[in-house]
Amino acid sequence: MKDFAGKFAVVTGGGTGMGRELARQLIAEGCSVAMCDVSDKAMQETIALCQADGVPQGAKITAHVADVSSEADLIRFRDEAAKLHDAEKLHLLFNNAGIGGGGSIVADGRDEWERTFNVCWGGVYYGVRTFLPMMLAADEAHIVNTSSVNGFWASLGPSVSHTAYAAAKFAVKGFTEALITDLRLNAPHIRCSVVMPGHIGTMIAGNSRKVIRGTEDDALSADELARARQQMSRMGVDVSQVPDAAIQALADERARRFLEDAPTTAAQAATIILDGVKAERWRILVGEDAQKMDALVRADPENAYEPAFFQRLAKEVGWQLNGIVSDESA
Repeated sequence: MKDFAGKFAVVTGGGTGMGRELARQLIAEGCSVAMCDVSDKAMQETIALCQADGVPQGAKITAHVADVSSEADLIRFRDEAAKLHDAEKLHLLFNNAGIGGGGSIVADGRDEWERTFNVCWGGVYYGVRTFLPMMLAADEAHIVNTSSVNGFWASLGPSVSHTAYAAAKFAVKGFTEALITDLRLNAPHIRCSVVMPGHIGTMIAGNSRKVIRGTEDDALSADELARARQQMSRMGVDVSQVPDAAIQALADERARRFLEDAPTTAAQAATIILDGVKAERWRILVGEDAQKMDALVRADPENAYEPAFFQRLAKEVGWQLNGIVSDESA
């Protein structure tokens, strides 16, 4: 698919981050977009940006509130989008929505673990299941599933548990790779790509807790403050004299750094992804850090989770990895 003009695309997680930038760039190329997100406010901001950029004649963008971990929500989204766009065929599916969380299967709660896994993996699985009939009806189509560098390296370093997110991203990667043969045999007009972003400048660090907690409040709750203290203690930090305001300030600074200090912006990431789709690449690494991490893990897989490997990786990649979720989407 060398040209997106006149095509119809679905983007999940279109309210912020890479999803927003994918929507903006697709619209700019004359591709109609139906996006979903859990935040209608965020999606309206995306629409306003698209309108300010200029929506080409014949292109259309719509917003639909939906939780990608709910198959019923995605079916409703599909039906609404098909009606509003008067479309029976879908050319591009970007399963982009994701959140971070659920670090430890031992020390953290099951609800957060499963919420993270169900959004990051379930959203991709349900997305493909839900929109596949519309893609089968098209003359050509492309599925784009967002994994992460944590889909080939299941860690944020030796002092941070990272199980739910990494497990989900490994599942997305494996599923998409398996789809290559499945689609070639049973739907050869549909291609697929797995996207592996490194550190992309997005609001995932702040937005993930809001999705998990069902809040729009930036302030940490009493439970979140307690959990932050526990995590810091496990990392060897004495928090007995640290006030709540200082922990809140650390969380705010972490979110700011993740957004503003990233080596790759969300707009740059979206361009890399769309160029990869046009080039029909099934594996799209996003960011120089992703390229370096991939090479390091492949060169020494047996030691990938040892402290010495982490130190080498952090130095060569140039990341402040501890406590950072490496992704794109929320």
